[in-house]
Order: sequence, then structure tokens, then C-alpha cells
Amino acid sequence: MSAGTVVLALVLGFGAGALSGLFGVGGGVLFVPTLTLVVGLGQLEAQATSLAAMIPVVAFGAWQQHRVGNVRWREGLTVGLVSVAGVAGGAVLATSLDDELLRILFAGFLVVVAAQLLWAARRP
Repeated sequence: MSAGTVVLALVLGFGAGALSGLFGVGGGVLFVPTLTLVVGLGQLEAQATSLAAMIPVVAFGAWQQHRVGNVRWREGLTVGLVSVAGVAGGAVLATSLDDELLRILFAGFLVVVAAQLLWAARRP
């Protein structure tokens, strides 16, 4: 990757993070398309990279919330450990699908997220 591509990916990543915070959607909704369209990754690689990029953000967020007493560790660890099975199953499923089908499924997910945002915006 060229230095320009890295800088562009960093700018778009920051923008995706800011927009996801404003609109209440996961950053992956914005980050995955950026990785496929701008950086040139395949759909599977973009999704995996997006998930890996969340690790430091989640760790920092949990630490910050722990400092003010908002983390319920027992419930959080239970959900986190059970999620490992879901992640393993999802990874097996994602690697078994054709890249084009995975891209179509992700596009459908984006449509659902957009519909949810529109529905939430119409409420007073």
C-alpha cells in the first residue's frame, strides 16, 4: 500500500468512527465499505480487518466505563465468552461463502441498518 492509501484509510477510519458515534451505528457499517472501495480489500478481508480494528477501541471503552463504575463484569464476561462460539461459527460461514455473495449479504445488512436509522429518525 502506498503512503497516500494509508493516510486516506486513516482519514476515512476517523470519519467512520465519528459518524458511527453520531448516528449510533457500528463503525463496521462504514469501515467495511471503505476498506473494500478505497483500500481494495476483498469483502472477507475487509470484515476481518474491521473486527480486528475494534479490539483496542473496545478495550479502551471498557476501561473508561469501568473507571466510572458502569461495567457489570459478570454479565459482560458471560456475553463475551458465549460470543466466541458465535464468532467461530460466523467465521466458518463467512469463509465458506463466495466473496460476491458475502458482498451482497453485507449490502442487504446496510439496507436494514439504513431502514432502522430512518425509522428511528421519524420518532419525536
